[in-house]
Amino acid sequence: MSEVEARARQHRYLQAMQVDVWQRRERGGPAPEVTSVAELASAEPVAAAAHREASAIQSAAAGVSVQSLAALAVTVSGCQRCDLHKSRHLTVFGTGDEQARCMIIGEAPGADEDASGEPFVGRAGRLLNAMLHAVGMSRESVYIANIIKCRPPKNRDPKPEEMAACAPYLRQQVAVVRPRVIVAVGRVAAQHLAGSTLAIGRMRGQSYFYNDNDDPPIPIVVTYHPAYLLRSPLEKRKSWEDLKRARQLLEANP
Repeated sequence: MSEVEARARQHRYLQAMQVDVWQRRERGGPAPEVTSVAELASAEPVAAAAHREASAIQSAAAGVSVQSLAALAVTVSGCQRCDLHKSRHLTVFGTGDEQARCMIIGEAPGADEDASGEPFVGRAGRLLNAMLHAVGMSRESVYIANIIKCRPPKNRDPKPEEMAACAPYLRQQVAVVRPRVIVAVGRVAAQHLAGSTLAIGRMRGQSYFYNDNDDPPIPIVVTYHPAYLLRSPLEKRKSWEDLKRARQLLEANP
């Protein structure tokens, strides 16, 4: 990759994630020539997301035949396996490409998701869309889900028993989609999927794999939740690095 192409890629990532771009100016020298981000970005076209052929799948770990996502969504809509069904408005199952190479997994629905029945909407959802665009993907090219399908009251963290109740649904979603990479967004999702108790800042950049007897195993990339990035915009650069790592894993495993 040439220097111009590398600069184009960096500027495109940073622009999509709404991170300020600074140019170095030599002491005593003239102001640097300004090139628009759009001009730089045009040097590197965004590659279209690749898709895999669908296949019939059985979940050995769950010990049952995997339902289609549509059928599983119907099952989830009537779920009463934990007390969260008493306060939910809608279940929030998942959305996106059922043959996606990348799966985004968060922790739980919030108020916007509970009202719409779709994961990652509102301001956090718009930022997630921008983050995906920054690495040449789109919301439609990935599959997005949460580890639990009902909103906890007042957006509290999910309880262990709630996550355990929903775990078979998530296992089946992963078994159907068969992603090449899982991006775990937020502390709760990252710790749950990776089986770790470390703080998310210490989990970032480490190698984890989805432990469900997958062959080959599915790597997990840990990053911050978009809702956290809205409160702490200086951390966006770290999430940019995480998403670049996810893209590199996808490119290494076509």
